[in-house]
Amino acid sequence: MASFDSKKIRIILLNAAFLVTSIGILAFLLNAPEESTAKLPLDEDHNRFIGMKKKEAEKFCTECHTPEGVYPLPEDHPPKYRCLFCHKRD
Repeated sequence: MASFDSKKIRIILLNAAFLVTSIGILAFLLNAPEESTAKLPLDEDHNRFIGMKKKEAEKFCTECHTPEGVYPLPEDHPPKYRCLFCHKRD
C-alpha cells in the first residue's frame, strides 16, 4: 500500500509543478512589453515588396536605408541585413 501512496504523491507533485510552470509562463507572457518596432509602411515606396518573399525584399532595403540614402537608419539601429525580421508586413 505504501508504493501506491508514493505513486499518488509523485503524480500530485508533477501536476503541481506543471501548474506552477504554466502559471509562470502565462504571467511572463502577459507582462511582456508591447510591440515597439514600426511596421513596414504601406506607401508607394514599399508596396512593391508586399508580394515578395522576405529575403528577396530585404535585398532592396539598402537602396534607401543607408547613410547616404533617402531614409538613413539611426546610428543605434540593430543589424541591417534582416529588416523584415522585425519590421512586419501587414
